[in-house]
Amino acid sequence: MIIAVICIIVVLLIIILWAVFTNNSLIAKKNRVKQCRSGICVVLKQRNDLIPNLVASVKAYMGHENEILIRIADLRSRASNATESEQIKSGTEMSSLLSRLNVAVEDYPELKANQQFLHLQVQIEDMENELQAIRRTYNAAATDYNNYIEMFPSSIIASWRKHEQQELIEFPESEIKEVKVGELFK
Repeated sequence: MIIAVICIIVVLLIIILWAVFTNNSLIAKKNRVKQCRSGICVVLKQRNDLIPNLVASVKAYMGHENEILIRIADLRSRASNATESEQIKSGTEMSSLLSRLNVAVEDYPELKANQQFLHLQVQIEDMENELQAIRRTYNAAATDYNNYIEMFPSSIIASWRKHEQQELIEFPESEIKEVKVGELFK
């Protein structure tokens, strides 16, 4: 009788310890996802702070008629009041526009030689690379968290504590499509 009571107490203790460990792991994974989302927003903010300088530099050579500059300015102004999810979504669109801007700049050799423009271009390119790395880190953290939420037995604690799946950052079709190197040399 005493052995049965001890066994029941040991089993309950193991279950309680497992529940505490699983809950703490879920919290740590959720906080990692939040940290990565915040990192994305920080880099987007830094990039958005540089954009007025880039736009001003490019406008001096290209004029006001360029639709890319107008769209970049619009996205930047909306990003300041947006939620994290909206910032991340508009940040992805901004990345696409900045790459289009670099292609448009090819028609302006005097702009390509301007030191201020070159410096800004390098800074934004560095931020784009950092942003891509943070997006990959976020997607890895979100996948890890989502797996932990879905997999048994941790799914029991996750549903009890109302943990929800995190969305992965998706990239627009224009950034995913195949690059045809031969066409770049034409």
